[in-house]
Amino acid sequence: MPTPTTAPVPMSATLAADEILARRQRAGQRVLPMASGEIGLPVLPELADRLARAVHRTAYGPVTGSPGLRAAAAGYWTRRGLPTDPDRVVAGPGSKALLFALFLAIGGDVVVPVPGWVSYGAQTRLAGGEPLPVPVAPGRGGVPDPDLLREAVRRARALGRDPRAVVVTVPDNPTGTVAPAGTVRRLAEAARELDLTVVSDEIYHDLVHDPAAPPDSPARYAPERTVVTTGLTKNLAVGGWRTGVARLSDGEPGRALHAALAAVASQIWSSPPAPVQEAAAYALAEPPEVLARVGASRRLHGTVARAVAARLTAAGALLAPVTATCYLYPDLTPLRDRLAAHGTTGGTALAHRLLDEHGIGVLPAEAFGEPGDPLRLRLATSRLYGATAEEQQAALDAPDPLRLPWIRTAVDHVGSAFDGLAALP
Repeated sequence: MPTPTTAPVPMSATLAADEILARRQRAGQRVLPMASGEIGLPVLPELADRLARAVHRTAYGPVTGSPGLRAAAAGYWTRRGLPTDPDRVVAGPGSKALLFALFLAIGGDVVVPVPGWVSYGAQTRLAGGEPLPVPVAPGRGGVPDPDLLREAVRRARALGRDPRAVVVTVPDNPTGTVAPAGTVRRLAEAARELDLTVVSDEIYHDLVHDPAAPPDSPARYAPERTVVTTGLTKNLAVGGWRTGVARLSDGEPGRALHAALAAVASQIWSSPPAPVQEAAAYALAEPPEVLARVGASRRLHGTVARAVAARLTAAGALLAPVTATCYLYPDLTPLRDRLAAHGTTGGTALAHRLLDEHGIGVLPAEAFGEPGDPLRLRLATSRLYGATAEEQQAALDAPDPLRLPWIRTAVDHVGSAFDGLAALP
């Protein structure tokens, strides 16, 4: 029997952590899952109804998605200041799959932000390229520093490498911050100067805590070379339905990329799931009930994330103000000496300690591309809203979700764990 070849990339850090936490739960251990960004909220009834009513749709359909879904996605982006032709929209089974297909279609190496989402580098390698890591300036998460980007790309090309794209996350995972418009504009200018395609992962666009301050997309500043992706995984908490959409640029580059992306899609997924497309078209048209649910989710994320952030900073962690998503990215460097005296010298060991001693599952900064295993962690508050659909709905409806006993207990548990680290002799 032939020996299996070694996998070219590791298991996704978030999914691997979820498997560990699930095993502990099955063994009867208390677990507080904060490693994955899965959103623990019930499905909107009207959305579920659209899916159920489309269950008879079993044909493949167009590779790039149904006309109804592409038109709805075009309207979604147009309402956000990015006029979109439905013929430049490509749908797929999740924005994660679309990102990988884009890396395949574009080819070459990809500039990735550091810290950045755990799968950007792995997907680049799967697509035959190499990730080119470029640091993000503090508080400007998701967008590589434009000056360092220029240096890195020019240096890489001088060494014979072939960087063709830069990926950004607006708003950001893992830091929960939003890059300011000036940084996004400078990034777009650098991409034009270097002839890079910008892949803008905007899956968290609707989860900025202040809806009056929406994030800026690089598609505003470099429309001829920017691809934007999004989906329903985060704003409507239906990750298991796997649906995503990509907005390609106008002009000849956009046409060429559309053809390449459609060809890749035809060989990988043939077409997105037809019933899910029906539900997604309804959601992206944003009827009042969808807008109300997204607004309630946004308020819940902001309230709980800020409460946990306050407990972390009170324990001595450094933390940029969280302005979007459900993510926190604390720096425990102020506690370095205390932790080192007890055998904890990096983020990986600290994550293990929190899991073993407190049942809290988090990810170390190393999982997000940070070198040297720094004392930083990523925590997600998105699964603290309740163990049942009834509790989760109560969290959405509550004027002050922090008064609900299950949320208050979870926040206190995290706070106590970090208070214990600060109190180490």
